[in-house]
Amino acid sequence: MISRRLYAVLAASLAASVLAASCSDDGSSSGTTDGSVVITTTSAPTADTTPGSTGGTPTLAPATFTLMPGTEQVAVLGAEPGDQLSVRSIDGSIAASGTVDEQGSLLFRNVAPGDYTVESETEQSNAFNVAAPDVVPPQSLYDDQSLLPAGGFGYITVRDGTTLSANVILPGPADAGPYPTVVEYSGYQPSDPDSAQLAALYTAQGFAYVGVNMRGTGCSGGSFRFFETVQSLDGYDAIEAVAAQPWVMDHEVGMVGISYPGISQLFVAATQPPSLNSITPLSVLDDSYRSTLYPGGILNTGFAVDWTQDRVDQGKPYGQAWTKERADAGDTVCAGNQLLRLQNPDLVQEIDDNPFYANPLGDSLAPITFVDRITVPVFIAGAWQDEQTGGHFPAMLAHFTSSPHVYVTLTNGLHTESLTPPVAGRYMEFLQLYVGKKVPDLSPGAAIATALGGAIWGVSDFPPFENRFEGMSYADALAAFEADKPVRVLFEQGGNAAYSPGTPEPNFVAEFDSWPIPEATARSWTLNGDGALIDGELTTPMEVEYTADPGALPATFYDGTDQGGGNGVWRADVQYDWQPIPDGTGLGYITAPLTEDTVVAGPGSVDLWVGADAADTDLEVTISEVRPDGTEIYVQSGWQRASQRALDEAASTELHPVHTNAKDDAADLPPGEYSLVRVDLFPFAHPFRAGSRIRLTIDAPGNSRAIWEFRTISDGEQVSIGQDMAHQSHVVLSVVPVEVTAPAPPACGSLRGQPCRQYVAATNGG
Repeated sequence: MISRRLYAVLAASLAASVLAASCSDDGSSSGTTDGSVVITTTSAPTADTTPGSTGGTPTLAPATFTLMPGTEQVAVLGAEPGDQLSVRSIDGSIAASGTVDEQGSLLFRNVAPGDYTVESETEQSNAFNVAAPDVVPPQSLYDDQSLLPAGGFGYITVRDGTTLSANVILPGPADAGPYPTVVEYSGYQPSDPDSAQLAALYTAQGFAYVGVNMRGTGCSGGSFRFFETVQSLDGYDAIEAVAAQPWVMDHEVGMVGISYPGISQLFVAATQPPSLNSITPLSVLDDSYRSTLYPGGILNTGFAVDWTQDRVDQGKPYGQAWTKERADAGDTVCAGNQLLRLQNPDLVQEIDDNPFYANPLGDSLAPITFVDRITVPVFIAGAWQDEQTGGHFPAMLAHFTSSPHVYVTLTNGLHTESLTPPVAGRYMEFLQLYVGKKVPDLSPGAAIATALGGAIWGVSDFPPFENRFEGMSYADALAAFEADKPVRVLFEQGGNAAYSPGTPEPNFVAEFDSWPIPEATARSWTLNGDGALIDGELTTPMEVEYTADPGALPATFYDGTDQGGGNGVWRADVQYDWQPIPDGTGLGYITAPLTEDTVVAGPGSVDLWVGADAADTDLEVTISEVRPDGTEIYVQSGWQRASQRALDEAASTELHPVHTNAKDDAADLPPGEYSLVRVDLFPFAHPFRAGSRIRLTIDAPGNSRAIWEFRTISDGEQVSIGQDMAHQSHVVLSVVPVEVTAPAPPACGSLRGQPCRQYVAATNGG
């Protein structure tokens, strides 16, 4: 998948340019990766397998299998393949049953906390306890795990005895510590010593780096399921085990990572590890279902399903090649940790089986529902047009109500935008102030920017990093940083004329006190019958319809492969295939030329009265800018299945419709009538200059997002949009009082994540 490709590219490009900068003056390296065991494991808390008088049938033989009870689950190892096993509560009732797999393993999930035994027809274990999530292990679990002074590869033992593979890279000699320390936690391969992933970004700044693989991935034990409770608690244990090490400064750690290891920070931080200092989630999501997997209730079969399938494949026994190499070289822990992998659920099948939002699963995978439990400082960044996670994450920013400081950087662009130099400077300052507890020194930034620029974006010309706190005390530097407005919006990233087109540098920057922006006002335009977007009420009633044909255009405007010259979707010279809507397959609406600069920054809503000759239809709406020279620039999109139009009225606002997406709320379109369908336009920030026009298009899903595709139900139905006095449709945008300080519009095709084409009016004139 693309995120893993990013890490692979960086591993090669950073090795020479950045790791060299992280060596100490005496030439010592940043730690060993020689395969030595770094973290001393403790004994797994296996259950006593001698039958007792507290449960089961006394005539059963003692169990020969091994149990590993944990939080809301119990694992069975070393059982007879094909045997039927049951979890029996102490009162005699059966709580769960299952069949032992070919590796002799079985995992019972979602077991209520309490006392149980496990039994087959002939064997029975003694009683054991399944713990609740709020049961905290003793500090000794963490204090008893010791790392070798030089760093390297090893294992962390978590509360249920599972061992997680970890790789430690120190920025210099062990005796020169203690070091400020950061942890990266994901299901990719952060613990693989031969890739080191993004470790050099942090060791170059003087941080010790610890990469930890989630359970069921890499050389870690256990079974993988996307962000189940035990996985978050593993993160808690990993943080505490690392913080207890003598080479960790102040016995506190921060968390780092982009995308998957960025999202994991939200889950782990919500468990409130006492030794967690701060988090820096980059390019994340706010709601797994609504923002990425089922936007508007329509399955994203492009990135979302492909990424999930990749997780399934990599979670198989030795699903990551490096783990087989370690096991073959004698790592018996890695080999043994593959034994529960056949208990991994088929997550792609579960996606198919759960097309609606339902609790407790829905909320458990939606960070917006629990980030209010995060109590540490947060640095978060991402892009509106993120081709992977989708760019909906700003919806949760107002929910970080318990964090003492939340610093936000928002920009147009793609999944890697949160690593670009305009973001990285503030990111480095945050880490050095809050984790390093020192006056920021951004001198490593040049080497980092050069390495990343060539590897990811295909450019290397960036402005120098400014040491704006030089000469200050630490207290003064921290106070100055905290005095900055917390929300920073980069406008027109890629369009700065001082650099080659597509270089990730903004055209101008604005700062705000919070998000949503307090000064924002909701401005509404009405869809007129003549294809115009107008202020006020409808002036030209007219019957308009289109054929919902998802095959009329390519599924995406980027095919996901390298193009001529080695271009990739993140490169400055990326080529897109963003095509006009073919006649009759969509509608367009456009404003008159704007009389003044109009800056939009925030969420939006497209409120449509929809009718169809079918019971249901899928809607895609897109906002674009049409300039006086006839070029059209993509801005943002939203999607909605009409049958899932029911709103969470308490959570919805004029600018942000929130749908329940619940099965019981789904309803067909009534024949011969219009129904109000509010489409959640994903948030964005974009300046529409005087003379430009704002355009809205409506069609079936497709050709509106790089690498997103949709399993749409649309199949040639005729869709009409209400345009009479009783059914007036509108687009509502967040307009903010921001001065456009870069008056010249960027060149067509230069804005990152925003294709450009010649404007072609839709059949209805807009």
